[in-house]
Amino acid sequence: MKLDGFGLFVEDMGRMIRFYRDVLGFEIRESEDTSNVYLVKDGTLFLLYGRNDFEKMTSRRYEYIKGLNGHFEIALYVDTFKEVDKAYADAISKGAVSVLAPETEAWGQRTCYIADPEGNLIEIGSFNRPFTR
Repeated sequence: MKLDGFGLFVEDMGRMIRFYRDVLGFEIRESEDTSNVYLVKDGTLFLLYGRNDFEKMTSRRYEYIKGLNGHFEIALYVDTFKEVDKAYADAISKGAVSVLAPETEAWGQRTCYIADPEGNLIEIGSFNRPFTR
């Protein structure tokens, strides 16, 4: 098996589309009343899927954490420390919730955390050099 991508089960699709499109700059073409969104960012599939639609599809009810949650993070990389600070400030000015302001960690990474409207953690970080795999 190969990892194809990852997704978020969302409660308010319109609000989450606006956040990922308008705050973080993800290219999303679907309308805000859609039941799921597929997009590819930097070669990775990213999915937003309505919780209610998933429950209907699987004929099950699920429990969802409210507020900030620490189950996983979405990690975004920028090339420089300066870009970490700028991306953080831009996201906060557009409505993202601050979790951790930018700081340089002992292991040499400058990192910060924000949260999307449903409490999912997003890290923006850099080792002050272009990303390489």
